[in-house]
Order: sequence, then C-alpha cells, then structure tokens
Amino acid sequence: MTGEAPGTLARAIRDALLTGPARAKVFAARQVARDWRLGRLAHEFDVTMPDVPARPARPELLPPAKMPKRGKGGTMKGRIALWHSLAHIEFVAIDLALDMVGRFGSQMPRAFADDFLSVAADEAMHFALLERKLAALGARYGSLPAHAGLWESAYETRHDVAARLAVVPMVLEARGLDVTPGMLDRVRAQGDETGARILSRILDDEIRHVALGTKHFVAWCESRGFAPPEHWQVLVNQHFRGALKPPFNDSARYAAGLSRDYYGALAVLT
Repeated sequence: MTGEAPGTLARAIRDALLTGPARAKVFAARQVARDWRLGRLAHEFDVTMPDVPARPARPELLPPAKMPKRGKGGTMKGRIALWHSLAHIEFVAIDLALDMVGRFGSQMPRAFADDFLSVAADEAMHFALLERKLAALGARYGSLPAHAGLWESAYETRHDVAARLAVVPMVLEARGLDVTPGMLDRVRAQGDETGARILSRILDDEIRHVALGTKHFVAWCESRGFAPPEHWQVLVNQHFRGALKPPFNDSARYAAGLSRDYYGALAVLT
C-alpha cells in the first residue's frame, strides 16, 4: 500500500500567498519552507500565482505621497512608527520570496526553490521578531497606515525572472543594506539593545538574500550570453521607477556579490 502522493510546491505556495492574516501567513510560509526541506512537496508548478497576494484587514495601505511623516525616532510615537514600517517591509517580503519561487520556479534550477524558500522563512522570522518588538512598545502590526507601493515592483516584473531578480533582491533588498546601519546606530544611541540585535540579525540575513538573488541573476545571464552588470542596468532602467541614490553600503553590497560595476553607473548624485 503506497502513501499519499505529496502535494505540489506551487499549490502550497499559492495557498500561503492567499493567506491574509499576518500570523497565519507567517506560519504558512514557514510550513511551506519546512515541507519542501523535508521532501513533502513535489517540484511541480501546476497552478498560477495570484497577481496580488492576500493581505490582513489592517494596516490601511496608502500611496507613498499620502503616508504620514514618521516623526523623530527618539519619541515613543517615532519609535513605534519606525518598527511598524520595518514590520510591514518584512511582511511584504514574505510574499515576494514565495512568489519568486511559485512564479518562476519552473524556469529555474531546483536550487532556486531551495534558496528563495529559505529567504521566505527568514522574512517570516524577521516579521515575528518585529511584531514582538511592537508589542513590547504597546503597539501592534496594523495600528498605523503602511506603504502601498511595495508590491508594485513585483507586479511590474511578473513575466520576467531576470527582471524580478534585478529589481527585488538587487535593488530593493540591497537598499536595506544601505539604510540599516544608520538605523542600527540610532537605535543603539537610544539604549535599545533588543532593537539593535533585531536589526543586526536582519542586516546579516539580508546580505545573504541579496547574494542569492545576485547568484541566480548572474547564472541566468551567463547561460544566455549576457554580461550581468550591463544587463542588470538595462532591466533596472526598464522596470524600476525609483532612483538609485547614495550613500551606498559598498562593503555589504560587495559581500553580496553586488559590486559598483552594477549600480555605479545608475547612481543619482545629490
């Protein structure tokens, strides 16, 4: 008598993407990553991914121009706003990593699923840490409005794995490498060692995430005869609406395989 056939990876990812409540999505992402690691899911892509994942009822999502000013980080209101914005970024990052595998896994080597499901599990853990931090400050995820534009880059690149890799890990996550050290300094100056440990953990993990995105982007380009830095610049110009502004954390970017050969020519000097 044979055991039940495993479910497919694509169906498990789609179910997680369509999970709205924040804690339930965290659990679902971790479960997909665990089931994949333990061989419980078949490497099959038999369903399509939703263009927009499910979201919790709160926070209210606002266009960037309508977002309230965060205020000074030294006040309690400013501190809560900082940690809430970080929690929202990490929450959306769960969906970004899951969608990367579910949407493009059939085109890529099996290691692609290994890598980006590990990223999804990391992002879920980051969100859980940040949610706990908010609770310690007497707040919760959803108590403030949040940025509605974080999914735009994913939607813009939904038909092109190279563009998705170029924009999401190699632009958006790389930006986190630039700004997190400054946040870390400010949090330490406030005497918030718990917050500093959270940010240090996130920074270390994000270097690995950018490195994974860069690795798969370089392999994709080289297999098709493209020069990775030049093709990255073409894709970013086509698909990223923002600007690449210094300062850059060159050492962290270099550790992730993202040298100035990529972003130096596109940097907007201010």
